[in-house]
Amino acid sequence: MSQPRQLDHPLYALLHNDDVKGFNAKKPKDAEVDLSGGDFRGLDLRNLDTEGVNFTDAYFRGADLRGLDLRKARIEGASLAHAQISGAYFPVELTADEILMSVNFGTRLRYRTK
Repeated sequence: MSQPRQLDHPLYALLHNDDVKGFNAKKPKDAEVDLSGGDFRGLDLRNLDTEGVNFTDAYFRGADLRGLDLRKARIEGASLAHAQISGAYFPVELTADEILMSVNFGTRLRYRTK
């Protein structure tokens, strides 16, 4: 299992400086943003444009994800331990039980296969 890490990425730096508006303005609309394995502990990410963002194996312990639309983001392997997720949309590949296990116990999210 990978450990969460600080990323050397200008968009990641914006998020760690609580600049969600700046992130949304600078995020490319036609390319994936790779923030996989990033440490997002305790960040307020409300209003973040997550479309096309790769959060694979990311760590969101205690983060505020309320109201986020994560349906077009990649979050497989991410941990949502004690994150605030009220009103958030998740990819259809995740079951409600999988999300609750991650929030309550910090398990990594596993996409269901068909």
